[in-house]
Amino acid sequence: MKVIFLKNVQRVGKKNDVKDVNDGYAVNFLFPNKLAISATSSALKELEKSQKEILIERELEEGLLMKNLEEIKGKVVTLQGKANEKGNLFSSIHKKEIRDKMFEEYKIEINEDLIVLEKPIKEIGEFEIPVQIKNKKSFFKLIVNKL
Repeated sequence: MKVIFLKNVQRVGKKNDVKDVNDGYAVNFLFPNKLAISATSSALKELEKSQKEILIERELEEGLLMKNLEEIKGKVVTLQGKANEKGNLFSSIHKKEIRDKMFEEYKIEINEDLIVLEKPIKEIGEFEIPVQIKNKKSFFKLIVNKL
C-alpha cells in the first residue's frame, strides 16, 4: 500500500515521503498513530501543492536574509555587562542578546543560528562578529562595555 508520511518514522520514511509499505503495517500502526495517510490521487496533489508553497516561501526567506546580510556590513552594536577589574564579564554574551540588540538598534532581523560565534563572549572589548548564510559571509562590530 502506498502511503504519505506525516511525520518521520525511524528506518521507514521521512515526513512527506511517498512509499510502499505492508498493508497490515499501514492499517494497524501508521494510520492509527497518525504517522501516515493513504496516498490517494487527491492526497498526492495536496502534497505537491504544499511542497511548492514551501519552496517558494524558502526562496523568499533566503532573499530577505541576503538583503539583511548586506545591510549589516559596517554596523556597530554596543552591549554592556557587569565585569570585574580585569575586564572579564560575570555572565557571557550569547547570540540571542546580539540578535536582539541588532534588531533594537537597526531593525534588522537576523536568525541567531546565522551568527557565527566560536564561544560566548566573556570579556569587554571590540569583536568582529561574522554572519553566514550558506557560502556568503558578512561582518559587523560588537562593542562590549563595562556596566
